[in-house]
Amino acid sequence: MEKDPSNRDKDDEEQENTLTNRQGHPVTDNQNLRTVGNRGPAILENYDFLEKISHFDRERIPERVVHARGAGAHGHFEAYGTAGDEPISKYTRAKLFQKKGKVTPVFVRFSSVIHGGHSPETLRDPRGFAVKFYTEDGNWDLVGNNLKIFFIRDAIKFPDMIHAFKPDPITNIQDSERFFDFCASSPESFHMVTFIYSPWGIPANYRMMQGSGVNTYKWVNSEGEAVLVKYHWEPKQGIKNLTQKEASEIQAENFNHATQDLYDAIKSNDYPEWELLVQIMSDDEHPELDFDPLDDTKLWPEDQFPWLPIGKMTLNKNPEDYFTEVEQAAFGTGVLVDGLDFSDDKMLQGRTFSYSDTQRHRVGANYLQLPINAPKKRVATNQSGGQMQYKVDRAPGQNPHINYEPSLLGGLKESIQNGKEYTPYIEGKLVRQAIDRQSNTKQAGETYRAFEKWEQDDLISNLVADLSNCDQRIQYKMIKLAEEADKDYGRRLQEGLAKAAGGGSSQKPLGNRDGDLSPEKAIEKGHDADPY
Repeated sequence: MEKDPSNRDKDDEEQENTLTNRQGHPVTDNQNLRTVGNRGPAILENYDFLEKISHFDRERIPERVVHARGAGAHGHFEAYGTAGDEPISKYTRAKLFQKKGKVTPVFVRFSSVIHGGHSPETLRDPRGFAVKFYTEDGNWDLVGNNLKIFFIRDAIKFPDMIHAFKPDPITNIQDSERFFDFCASSPESFHMVTFIYSPWGIPANYRMMQGSGVNTYKWVNSEGEAVLVKYHWEPKQGIKNLTQKEASEIQAENFNHATQDLYDAIKSNDYPEWELLVQIMSDDEHPELDFDPLDDTKLWPEDQFPWLPIGKMTLNKNPEDYFTEVEQAAFGTGVLVDGLDFSDDKMLQGRTFSYSDTQRHRVGANYLQLPINAPKKRVATNQSGGQMQYKVDRAPGQNPHINYEPSLLGGLKESIQNGKEYTPYIEGKLVRQAIDRQSNTKQAGETYRAFEKWEQDDLISNLVADLSNCDQRIQYKMIKLAEEADKDYGRRLQEGLAKAAGGGSSQKPLGNRDGDLSPEKAIEKGHDADPY
């Protein structure tokens, strides 16, 4: 006898609509990595995450999945030898920072994040800000964005976020409803939405935008003591952003304007400069804060954790060949040198696997042998083979028959540890849980109030323009988040959407693809009532 559909058992329901991995295993938690306690660190046995992110890393061939549109330049970094008034050795033993005036070569790649390789540089999008330091201890990659926070705090959500922001898989057109559907369902993203939809979402060019490591890292000194650290790049040229109107006017004339601006400035010897500053925090949970310091959706308050200058970067040489240098440049958040370390930031730990894994897929297993990626020092490994290998990383005098370690027959030897090893104590149950202190909208309100009036006006205008095309349930949620952040913010967004829906607007009326959702139906479906 055929089953009554209203009485389907759990197994039937799982077969029809339950999320699974590629092995067919039901996914019980798609929001949180498995970590030691809810603050981390993450563990390698996160099978669902590793399968998900590994597949995501390989979705596009050969263009970068994200950060496809980019420009780059060579230069150098000059250390100050101090962090504020303190010798930098108090906090880190990283050699490139120790001596005042010490110069380290760098290569920088600027980029947009979501859009394709030939997209206009005026589109609303975070901008990548990746710096490769060719230090005496090997390469250090400081990989971040122009904005100092991110949309999500757990790496397991990254593929879903990018899917929502990329073009619709059916129409191949980007859809603001998909973007806001994800953001409305991920309240931690609201602070980033506030920045992206303001003029800060469209930097005027690469020379006049900030940079940030975004994630929390650690510094380790010679005694094996660690502190938490955040990195910030401040442009000496000043900061300039664009309104939507200004961006549209530029795009009509030149969709390569930022790349051209950087190239022309360096060619005319007007070398752009950035000062590198850090915020330092003791390595503990800081219960006095209303947010977790490892949460990459949050800013550290400057009055409590001041910005300390530690050096200056100058870009003074354009690439000789775009593909060889800019396109094949490969960065990874796991590329650290002695004195620099990871924190338990869940996004950082996920990025650390994903970035280098992506480069091996995109450029090849031997991407680090390319001149733009190779360290400017000797390399000796026991790794060999793979596509496009053109040399063996062998030390002078190394027995060529010995490609393993340890050996008594002339193989490579382990290095001596510089300073005391950093050995943090970790204890806790392995769990899949969100962090305790989320405070998803407070800083968005602080950011809104810190904006100048023209920035607030542009933010509301841009949000209304895109949200007015969205399902009514998404609008309700975004208004609620705005109201939680700041009453004026919520009021203006609500009024703007009501006006857009009430005639005199070319935008589609409030509603959803299945027809208008009344307040009663919204409540019945578990959504907020009509705020208008």
